[in-house]
Amino acid sequence: MSSRLRNALSAALIALACLLVPFGALAVWASYGLADTGRYVTAMAPLAADPAVREAVVDTVGDGIVAETDADPPLRPFVRDAVRSFTGTDAFRTAWDSANRAVHDAVLRAVRDGDGGEVTVDLAPVAAEVKARLAADNVPFASRIPVEHTEVSVLPADELERLRRGFRALEVAGFWLPVSAAVLAVGGIAVAACRRRAVTAIALGTALGGAFLALAVALGRRLTLADLPEDVHRPAAGAVYDALTETLRTVSWLLVGVGLAVALGTWLLTRRRQPSAAGTRP
Repeated sequence: MSSRLRNALSAALIALACLLVPFGALAVWASYGLADTGRYVTAMAPLAADPAVREAVVDTVGDGIVAETDADPPLRPFVRDAVRSFTGTDAFRTAWDSANRAVHDAVLRAVRDGDGGEVTVDLAPVAAEVKARLAADNVPFASRIPVEHTEVSVLPADELERLRRGFRALEVAGFWLPVSAAVLAVGGIAVAACRRRAVTAIALGTALGGAFLALAVALGRRLTLADLPEDVHRPAAGAVYDALTETLRTVSWLLVGVGLAVALGTWLLTRRRQPSAAGTRP
């Protein structure tokens, strides 16, 4: 095989490998990060202390307690203050983790082996825990908080089948895309006439893929917040998005750093060998 043909084939394999890098990272993050309940709860746990999230909880829970208990208008600010005070306690952090775990378990169970119906979560255990902790802290109206088996819809039935197909595709892609990228990269290096140039090309392509992934995460944040309904607390939604994509952002910048470092190392090695080669000539 001529050098020109080898270089052309190597360039094609390397281009495909670098193209798969950001998509592979995205698929791995979705299938092994978001789909793992423990990792999801761990990622969401710090949001219990986020001011925007706590204020959104105050709005939602406070209004719910007022509606359920029929509190008089002059007492409603006290209810909100009580809920706001509760969001700073260990009990709230425990309830926050319990609610996130319940919702994630329900969605994951439905996506993997559901019957196609609407996904609902019974938040009565969480409400009972909140009520008990509030009562122990002598919070007003704690005894009047209703604890009923209320099924809360978290995923409509018409969205479930589409999500199930997407999840199965991600499970497959999360394994095969990184493997394919690695095989293509190795093949591109193996057939290249100049393997140092092939390694440099892969390194630069990896860095470019990482930069593209970081840009996609930032653009996804803007589009996600722009498409939210008007009644959704946007600062809290932004905090949730940032918490869920933190690992993805770290991976993207890691790809950029490692790619540039390898490319620089290869270039320095080439520069170092050139004078040595020139010095050995007669």
